[in-house]
Amino acid sequence: MNVELLNQSGESATSTVEVPASTPWPIVFAFGIALLFAGLVTSEAVSVLGAVVAIAGAVGWFRDVLPYELYESVQVVAQVPDVTTMRREVTRMEVAGELGRAWLPVEIYPISAGIKGGLAGSVAMAVLAMLYGVLSHTSIWYPINLLAAGFFPATATDTTAEIAAFHLRAFLIAVPIHLITSLLVGLLYGAMLPMLPRRPVLLGGLIAPLLWSGLIHSILGIVNPVLNQRIDWLWFAFSQVGFGVLAGIVVSRQVRIRTLQHAPLAFRVGLEASGITNRGEDEGR
Repeated sequence: MNVELLNQSGESATSTVEVPASTPWPIVFAFGIALLFAGLVTSEAVSVLGAVVAIAGAVGWFRDVLPYELYESVQVVAQVPDVTTMRREVTRMEVAGELGRAWLPVEIYPISAGIKGGLAGSVAMAVLAMLYGVLSHTSIWYPINLLAAGFFPATATDTTAEIAAFHLRAFLIAVPIHLITSLLVGLLYGAMLPMLPRRPVLLGGLIAPLLWSGLIHSILGIVNPVLNQRIDWLWFAFSQVGFGVLAGIVVSRQVRIRTLQHAPLAFRVGLEASGITNRGEDEGR
């Protein structure tokens, strides 16, 4: 191999250097081996062709390195070129600014508002239901047992006095049903009331309870036949209105939060791109 020497002026004494010569034979040898094994699942002719190609590749490869390794001369560049780029700065994704027109609602209630409203409404509805039980059957347990009657088909033949008595199993079932349903409706109120922000009591205390009562009226015969036979729909609707009024008042008094509609789309969908994360976080506050 030629060695590059520098003269007294610092210039290169040689202009070429010898490096190992390039050869195609390793690829030919590998291709032949691949054909040799491919013939095991195809046909004998493919294996024979692979063997011939592999032998030819091996012979050609060995001749390049034995008895002496082949070299080729490469011209030497006296000065190492500087690595440069035409870009002056890192390219960042362009995102749109704030929307010119807002999508209503601009502000919504947090999930905690729906939970608080559901709990408050559950208390109001429970008080009205037990008041109905006292006035109609002199027992607060009557509406509680009717609520859990769907889990006990035998109560369809019970007398009014038996339903008005205290039953621990019915109580343990009715309480979770009442709480879970109230929380779900409270969350629905939290998402629905921002649509009518100026009159939340009208929407939550009258319109929604009437729609909810109509829906229950259509499916109650399937869900709870005993309650469907003995229910007083006037008192039921009245208790629903009481739930809606109190839940609507509690939810409407909670602090609303801004939606992310003003944030860039890339930020709202969680796209990771340089130049938008900090901006989206600042705008979302």
